[in-house]
Amino acid sequence: MRRDQDGHRDADEETALLSASPERKPVKTPTPLPRLQIFILLLMQLAEPITSQCIYPFINQLISELDITGGDEKKVGYYAGMIESLFFATEAMFIMQWSRISDRVGRKPVLLTGVGGLCISMLLFGLSKTFLALVLSRCLVGMLNGNIGVIKSMMADLTDSTNIAQGFALMPVMWSIGCTIGPLIGGQLAKPHDRWPTLFTHPFWQYYPYFLPCAASALFSVGIFIVAAAFLRETVPKASLKKTVRFTDDCRGPEPSNAIPLRALLTRPVLWSIANYAALAFLEIAYRAIQPLFFSTPVELGGLGLPPSTIGIILGSFGVMDGVFQALFFAKFVGWWGQKRVFQVGMSMFIPLFLLYPAINILAKANGMSSLVWALIFLQLALLVIMDMAYGCCFMFVTSAAPSRRSLGATNGIAQLAASIVRAVGPAGSTSLFALSLDRNWFGGYGVYAIFLVLSCASMLVGIPLPRYGWGSEDDD
Repeated sequence: MRRDQDGHRDADEETALLSASPERKPVKTPTPLPRLQIFILLLMQLAEPITSQCIYPFINQLISELDITGGDEKKVGYYAGMIESLFFATEAMFIMQWSRISDRVGRKPVLLTGVGGLCISMLLFGLSKTFLALVLSRCLVGMLNGNIGVIKSMMADLTDSTNIAQGFALMPVMWSIGCTIGPLIGGQLAKPHDRWPTLFTHPFWQYYPYFLPCAASALFSVGIFIVAAAFLRETVPKASLKKTVRFTDDCRGPEPSNAIPLRALLTRPVLWSIANYAALAFLEIAYRAIQPLFFSTPVELGGLGLPPSTIGIILGSFGVMDGVFQALFFAKFVGWWGQKRVFQVGMSMFIPLFLLYPAINILAKANGMSSLVWALIFLQLALLVIMDMAYGCCFMFVTSAAPSRRSLGATNGIAQLAASIVRAVGPAGSTSLFALSLDRNWFGGYGVYAIFLVLSCASMLVGIPLPRYGWGSEDDD
């Protein structure tokens, strides 16, 4: 940040987008949120976890029935993990382009393209009868869907420094709702011919036993597409879309409408924000990949040996707890402590989260599934809810780090690119370490947790340079 001869801040392309005045603390009275626009935006976000999560209950069985593994059931997890990771891998390849396009043509066309891509991909997935078809359908949704980065940009467009915490607090809520609804759709609607033989009598349902849950999630995307097309308003000004030069309303000076070069976006605030977002995304996706594996693995092999129905209830309970907590408390905690402190508290939760895995297993080996074991499982879920606050803070850091409003989409695209890359690597890496720890008896079979404990501690150091209230606030001098 440059200063003029009188010592005042001089506006440039590295001026924080949602900067606060250095003479005062953040405004306590928030501006009312534009409810209808926020609601439609959140519905568009909801489509992604529903469509991505609905395949989890039946993906292993689908791979087995298609005889992809040649009868070797040990390879099912490998192929299932590959399919689950393909979305993030292809998203990483295209999300930056979609985010930058949204800065040029507007947010709405890109978001509608993404929702349409979700619908088409799910229909193709339900009709797939070969591994190649499954792969192509998942690659398609990753290629066409750059929505999450654009949604964050549009959320920033619709809010200001007084209510941005309230807006971003709703995003983890919608993700939690989607992660609860998606598996229910996949689990309850799979193989309808077997469950409701008098209703689904056509041979089609026997030949395509998993088309119904895919079609149901696709139908949801169609509904969202229609609502958004009719009522969602574009937030990128028409003057910018016409490639004119305009002045921002906070007198930061002229802001060119043409996209800023990628190198100009990689400022210190942007790089530190993205580094913390990537660290959070990697640890979180690794934890979530281990979680169902830990619950289903027999007690003697380091897990709890729980049936799928019980695992579904546990994961669904987290979705409800997380949604309620984020909606009620996230904005308040940010107001009390500031973004940095809330983020650091969230990141620190990974330490007890990974420590609880071996503790729970040791107790289960000694006393079975006692009340104490269930209490620790509940504690683990509660800590996971606290950890999830870090995501809202990351979204706010990335937004405030954007050099200008015209570069907001591109900045969020870079951040989402980094998150997609680590999410493509995290699940396979963590589950492989889980298996290796058991196979080679690392630290009594708990070596995977020791590795992630070290990584969790290291990730705390990455957050030290972050400012308390966001880039450009009074503590960022």
